[in-house]
Amino acid sequence: MGDRGGVYAGRVVELGFWEWEVCVPADEYLFIHIFFVGYRISSNVDVALLWRNPDGDDDQLIQITMKDVNVENVNQQRGEKSIFKGKSPPKIMGKENLEALQRPMLLHLIHGKVKEFYSYQNEPVAIENIKRGLASLFQTQLSSGTTNEVDISGNCKVTYQAHQGKVIKIKALDSCKIARSGFTTPNQVLGVSSKATSVTTYKIEDSFVIAVLAEETHAFGLNFLQTITGKIVSKQKLELKTTEAGPRLMSGKQAATIIKAVDSKYTAIPIVGQVFQSQCKGCPSILEHWQSIRKYLQPDSLSKAEAVRNFLAFVQHLRNAKKEEILQILKMEIPQPLCGLVDAVTSAQTSDSLEAILDFLDFKSDSSIILQERFLYACGFASHPDEELLRALISKFKGSIGSSDIRETVMIIIGTLVRKLCQNEGCKLKAVVEAKKLILGGLEKAEKKEDTRMYLLALKNALLPEGIPSLLKYAEAGEGPISHLATTTLQRYDLPFITDEVKKTLNRIYHQNRKVHEKTVRTTAAAIILNNNPSYMEVKNILLSIGELPQEMNKYMLAIVQDILHFEMPASKIVRRVLKEMVAHNYDRFSRSGSSSAYTGYIERSPHSASTYSLDILYSGSGILRRSNLNVFQYIGKAGLHGSQVVIEAQGLEALIAATPDEGEENLDSYAGMSAILFDVQLRPVTFFNGYSDLMSKMLSASGDPISVVKGLILLIDHSQELQLQSGLKANIEVQGGLAIDISGAMEFSLWYRESKTRVKNRVTVVITTDITVDSSFVKAGLETSTETEGGLEFISTVQFSQYPFLVCMQMDKDEAPFRQFEKKYERLSTGRGYVSQKRKESVLAGCEFPLHQENSEMCKVVFAPQPDSTSSGWF
Repeated sequence: MGDRGGVYAGRVVELGFWEWEVCVPADEYLFIHIFFVGYRISSNVDVALLWRNPDGDDDQLIQITMKDVNVENVNQQRGEKSIFKGKSPPKIMGKENLEALQRPMLLHLIHGKVKEFYSYQNEPVAIENIKRGLASLFQTQLSSGTTNEVDISGNCKVTYQAHQGKVIKIKALDSCKIARSGFTTPNQVLGVSSKATSVTTYKIEDSFVIAVLAEETHAFGLNFLQTITGKIVSKQKLELKTTEAGPRLMSGKQAATIIKAVDSKYTAIPIVGQVFQSQCKGCPSILEHWQSIRKYLQPDSLSKAEAVRNFLAFVQHLRNAKKEEILQILKMEIPQPLCGLVDAVTSAQTSDSLEAILDFLDFKSDSSIILQERFLYACGFASHPDEELLRALISKFKGSIGSSDIRETVMIIIGTLVRKLCQNEGCKLKAVVEAKKLILGGLEKAEKKEDTRMYLLALKNALLPEGIPSLLKYAEAGEGPISHLATTTLQRYDLPFITDEVKKTLNRIYHQNRKVHEKTVRTTAAAIILNNNPSYMEVKNILLSIGELPQEMNKYMLAIVQDILHFEMPASKIVRRVLKEMVAHNYDRFSRSGSSSAYTGYIERSPHSASTYSLDILYSGSGILRRSNLNVFQYIGKAGLHGSQVVIEAQGLEALIAATPDEGEENLDSYAGMSAILFDVQLRPVTFFNGYSDLMSKMLSASGDPISVVKGLILLIDHSQELQLQSGLKANIEVQGGLAIDISGAMEFSLWYRESKTRVKNRVTVVITTDITVDSSFVKAGLETSTETEGGLEFISTVQFSQYPFLVCMQMDKDEAPFRQFEKKYERLSTGRGYVSQKRKESVLAGCEFPLHQENSEMCKVVFAPQPDSTSSGWF
């Protein structure tokens, strides 16, 4: 190349190498050492100058021809295991592919930049891409500067750095405009971080390029589990070998005339890489795949890692299936294993899968409520929902629905989809605007308590800023359960939305300036104030109220303040300032007795992430549970994910033990139920009993079996990225994380033993898979990894009210969990021959009991004190 970036004096013979590696860096947590799989394509490359514009040297036409093509392993130590051993290029690539690759291509360059790229029609796209990758190396400039270039990677921002004897071209791959499929989970905690670099170095002697070295790297890592990483490396290398006299330059003023004279079959095609799909030979049909895995998705098998692994693989297969194929499977199945199938079909998130499941489910009937609910929750957990899904649910809500519970769930999930689409810059979509009006308008016009609750739950998921005035109205003026739901909805809003006006209302609620409120409402209002940049006077007034509240509420608020201090929450500094005043900090105020408590601790903590748990329990003055609240949060930097929340509420049970209700709770109906948030999605609450007669019947017939809040398979992590490598190959990065989850709860109440017990059990099986491939259509290399664990978390609260003060013991246990890792690296020819290497590692994560406050530990020793051994040996 000459000083203008592309002038050839004659024919140049160059040797070109392409290398692709797929590798995982060594990591102290992984048993995998540095390795790579991949392949190299090498050839001689003839470059001839055919034409130069007589009006200037900056306009030229060159012909590039690849000869003596060879394919081999990057890993030279593969030896006899090499898939290329004993195979000639025609056998490896296919005769047609090789012929197409070795056909000459033409490149029209102006000022060293590609004006047009010419090749032959109907050549295989994958082969054309390799030729595009080689041609893109000829686009350069010898002066420093930043510009936009169009090459195989798309329209990209590139920066040239000219040095003595070389020019370095840095391509900003994240700026490249190219149509490629892909999606990722918007939530940063569950997302995948990636980094891509592209550097090309042109070595120059006497203003002539003698070598080109290009290296492109794509690295990724799962945010919350940094041991899951991967890397793709693509290299190109051109070296000048010989120069000799070329053919005489063709005369003419237009490049198009010259191209016709060379070969009229040449056609101008985009130099930007084009999409191609490799054909899968011998792959099972979607029906065959389902029949081979259906036994793993039976209800009794869903808690096993094998079920989640097969669920993830089936979701990937469903994404390429047609509506008719999916509907055929749905219709042929008996009801029992359908739940796992519905989870998978909904999680596929394609137009075909959505149409199939909507055709299959009959929302007018109440005979398939379980399947309808599984579909709706899978919609709520969708990793990348689109407007089509939201529009479908709005249509269902406006239509006829046989079950009132399903109708409520539809609206709740509509709220979830609104928030997810808004987070992805889709707030102005027509369906989103319509859904907002549906939620806010319904809340304004609701006449029944059930409808008000439904729209509040939808708003609790949607978190619409314009819904805050309605929430404040219901929080302050609404009846007990509705007021409580409105305040817990406000609790989910971020700091910028908890304005001074919002806090004025919350202060009025806590201090009961306008009306008497239940203590669940008042304590929630106080928690919102303390967690959202409280003022000095707000904190002082809350502290001064302690001592004037009902006994258990006194103890609860005291525990909240102490938890803020011990866990160093943002409000801890202002609380310490207020506590310097004797009027706020004295023995009378801080020595209040009671059983209510609040505690926050770490499940796991590292420099880049943290996982926390919090547990707070509020009792009534009679010692009966009023509310227990168990939360788990995951943080990555400043990003957070509300992993789970399980709230058990009870009210109106004082009559059972002839106790006096607390202030503002004298007329409450007997009720107990459970509400859950899972991965930032508020689920439909469930009821243990409602009303005194229902309570008595269930107490007499109680089996002690827990009630399930949510159970199913969830696609939690979902990242798919198709990459156009500069070398011409296609690469794919797929990261999927699935889990089988079963959250259940129970409340036991014994008048005989004068004891109540609540249990919340969370069983989770997690599987995370990665699949990295580099594909040329005739050779594919890749790495598959799988990480899986099965665990459980159980919370038990025991209250003995046979004496006063009541004895309360809280236990929070994590089960022992197996931890397994699998790795498979492979190279495979399109003809079927392949190389596979597999590794496996297993370990056990120890179980533990999470620490709570010291007061609880002392109380548990009394509740579960060892029984004295009897020393009597006779009958009496």
